[in-house]
Amino acid sequence: MMSLVMDKNNSESSVRGLVVAGMSGGAGKSVVAVGLVAALAQRGIKVRSFKKGPDYIDAGWLSKAAGSPCYNLDPYLMSEQALLDNFVRHGSESEMLLVEGNRGLYDGVDPEGTYSTAGLAVQLGLPVLLVVNCTKTTRTVAAMVLGCINLDPRVEICGVVLNQVGTARHEALVRDAVERYAKVPVVGAFPRLKDVFPQRHLGVTPCSEHDEAHEAVAMLAAAAEKYLDIDAVLALARKPAVAMNDLKEEPKPAPDKKAVRIGVIRDAAFQFYYPENLEALVREGAQLIEINSLTDQELPDVDGLYIGGGFPETNARYLAANSSFRRSLKDRAESGLPIYAECGGLIYLGESIVLDGEVFPLVGLFPVRYGLEKRPQAHGYTVLEVDGVNPFYPIGAEICGHEFRYSRILDWPGRVEDLAFSVERGVGFSGNRDGLVYKNVLALYTHVHAVGVPQWANALVNKALEWRSGQ
Repeated sequence: MMSLVMDKNNSESSVRGLVVAGMSGGAGKSVVAVGLVAALAQRGIKVRSFKKGPDYIDAGWLSKAAGSPCYNLDPYLMSEQALLDNFVRHGSESEMLLVEGNRGLYDGVDPEGTYSTAGLAVQLGLPVLLVVNCTKTTRTVAAMVLGCINLDPRVEICGVVLNQVGTARHEALVRDAVERYAKVPVVGAFPRLKDVFPQRHLGVTPCSEHDEAHEAVAMLAAAAEKYLDIDAVLALARKPAVAMNDLKEEPKPAPDKKAVRIGVIRDAAFQFYYPENLEALVREGAQLIEINSLTDQELPDVDGLYIGGGFPETNARYLAANSSFRRSLKDRAESGLPIYAECGGLIYLGESIVLDGEVFPLVGLFPVRYGLEKRPQAHGYTVLEVDGVNPFYPIGAEICGHEFRYSRILDWPGRVEDLAFSVERGVGFSGNRDGLVYKNVLALYTHVHAVGVPQWANALVNKALEWRSGQ
């Protein structure tokens, strides 16, 4: 791992930060992280949130809490320098940086914990606030915390938050054990809070679909003020090890690209977009045009289209009802409009989706009929090798991304060998391959992150420019 240089030129900087991590998935770190971010924002502190790992939903709640975008830091998808640049680019103007981890503190892709939250904390030089679920346990919590402290001495666990405590006696017993044996302060203890983040088949309900998202965030902010010693938490935060003013000037878009209009479908059905992806398109010279596939009657005048992931299955009835929009999108694809579609976008471009025996028609560009399963059909990182002709990636390129889906293919008359990518890691569309191609359309199950795949934004904008120039 490269060594990080302290910011000597900005030694008086007030930027501080910490990582909120859990003993495991479901430990309650999102409750603590979202509540803490919301409470800090309400106090007038300029807080920037980050989410470790591929995640749209937790990031959406953190964005809601902070009142500003949450950015992604993924050591698997990004090179170390690209990750640090992303951290500096979006964190340098803040007062407090909060990074929410994923899974357990030391969980990674192998027994060594490679790409873990612990590794990210070391990489950024930030201390860890550890959240522990105390259900049906007391003194053992101290043993677990002590184990985390001793497993890797490079990881600084600065404080502990107890979650799911039962009674005052339970809290006092666990608090005393942790502070006595692990020698780390307990800075908060949350009781059993019910239904903070309602669940459904992909986990937590996105805040954009939560009927009372604002009230939920306000409740978590109040809980953080009540159950956390926020002043103590702020005192534990410290300056990152990476120089927060060490970022090269952003490249400016070429003048001939400034008028390129890229449509982005953003609504209840399609909401999974990394803010870095949208910012990358803008840096390449695109003007982004937001589109609503549920209410817009037709596709507006754009030079390219980006359809991200989301929940077309929960909005299938409304997508099917908007036949004029579906028809206009298909007509524009037939005319050669460049379109990049991921996961939910891939499904939308198919023929139909079958839910509980009912068939809902979709765009119909690809002859695919989808269904929905109760268990995940693909979940995790992906590595794709480009070996087929497609509108956006050169043959021979390697693309890292991730997939998480419950959908499966019920019927597809196509040939596996016609798919554009070989799946080296992951599941893909069919037969260890991914990437449906038709004219200037590429649709795949894999999500990409623009920081990890920097050629993606340039390719989409250039293809849109090429298409516009040919009109």
